[in-house]
Amino acid sequence: MNPIDRLKILINSSTPIVVMETVEELRALSLVHNACSDLSLALFEWTIADGLVRSGSSAATPHLSQSRSQLASASDAAASPRTAMYNTLDPVQALANLETMTLEAVFVLKDFHRHMDNPVVVRRLRDVGQKFSANRRTLILTAPAIEMPPELASLVEFLDLPLPDKDRLREIIRETYTRLAGTHTLKLQLDATGVDAMAANLRGLTEEAAERAISQTIVGRLALSPDCITDVLEAKKALLKRSEMLEFVDSTDTMSSVGGLDNLKRWLEQRRRAWDDGATKFGLDPPKGVIILGTQGCGKSLCARAVAGEWKLPLVKFDTAAVYDKFIGETEKRIQKVFQVAEGLAPCVLWIDELEKVFAGSGPDSASADAGVSSRLLASFLSWMQDRKPAVFVAATCNNVTVLPPELIRKGRFDELFFVDLPSAAERKQIFAIQLTKRKRNPDDYDLNRVAEAAKGFSGAEIESAVQTALYAAFARKQELSNDDLLTALSSTVPLSVTRAEEIAELRTWAKDRAVWASLPETRSVSNV
Repeated sequence: MNPIDRLKILINSSTPIVVMETVEELRALSLVHNACSDLSLALFEWTIADGLVRSGSSAATPHLSQSRSQLASASDAAASPRTAMYNTLDPVQALANLETMTLEAVFVLKDFHRHMDNPVVVRRLRDVGQKFSANRRTLILTAPAIEMPPELASLVEFLDLPLPDKDRLREIIRETYTRLAGTHTLKLQLDATGVDAMAANLRGLTEEAAERAISQTIVGRLALSPDCITDVLEAKKALLKRSEMLEFVDSTDTMSSVGGLDNLKRWLEQRRRAWDDGATKFGLDPPKGVIILGTQGCGKSLCARAVAGEWKLPLVKFDTAAVYDKFIGETEKRIQKVFQVAEGLAPCVLWIDELEKVFAGSGPDSASADAGVSSRLLASFLSWMQDRKPAVFVAATCNNVTVLPPELIRKGRFDELFFVDLPSAAERKQIFAIQLTKRKRNPDDYDLNRVAEAAKGFSGAEIESAVQTALYAAFARKQELSNDDLLTALSSTVPLSVTRAEEIAELRTWAKDRAVWASLPETRSVSNV
């Protein structure tokens, strides 16, 4: 259901308080204006600066598809003249006045989150809400975030503004160019295919953020050109990074940069076209995601990044630490925001590194430790993994699966659980070849069988480090890299398979019958099994 239809249902069903948590205040006001116009209801707006003001004719308000500048101009026109009701600047007194009103109307309270720590305000809100629930009178609270006290829980409904889809983003591109062409001399150098590509790069942004990114690139280049497609992508990366929860990651790696793991590669290859329309017609659902479990340094994170590169999808990394908030209820809102943005970017790959750090504390004993935040976070994540429709593939890595709740790893949430063991001899040869090629060396110039045998028990990360160490030694001698340099670097390293042998053995035992092994049976070394 689109937001305006949802809002009209809430008003007509006598919902007393509607909360709209959004940074797009103009868009929210436009939505309310249009709903009131359709329902023939009066509209009042309250701010701490002006008090309670009746808005002008709703016919003067803009349609939701109009640009941000048009929204601002129409909002000013609709609210003039700004004659405030007597004695309504104070929020407590404003609510007291609302309680006495009998007119069926909608009342928008802007930035009211600033006053929610006042117990008198909360009491007044509760009184007003109880009276408003008898007819079509609705309070609408707009703010970037509102922490609702438990006393109001039974009176409140939340209304979310969805992120713009690709069609809406195309409209915003055209509207922004038309608006700017009125004040700048611009060149139109982007065809319909380019506009589609630009809209795809804007997905995941709010309407205001998208319009701002479009305006900046058009004004900067004095054109709507192919360069604008890259500009808006860079702007989106910066915005996601500032959100402190999601980071846009360049996914240049592909599965060819991962040594071994042929079983995992084959599984991913079978699903690479599952995002196409043809797969849907064939009866396939997009894959949900995988958990990649294994010892440290064996390429789990590289695999997660390589999935996006292989499938040519955007990759966003979920900052597991930033989602936790000190205020009760805010953490759950943050995780919902992550889901919303990820769905707005779909199809995409959502990378969650070290999954156990997010949900390890979600067991029954955690409620007293964090007021049940971890358990509620897990419940939100499970519900989203089970029910989401947009094509968001979750690539999660894990070092210690034993601390994860069993309901998280069952089928239906993730498609598969893969175990990545230490590389076999054949896989170590592949890793050495990849690392030498990466450093502009011909693998055929080296005895890969010998160095692979010497690297027995080494992880992929430890092999990469050994190659780097050998290159430093050769560079210091002003000689070309040799087999002896590689062997010396390997002999001077104590791998994790020695220092943490017991943990690795325990992990293998757990994974033997519970996970799918990422390597094919014929490539596994006997010692690894």
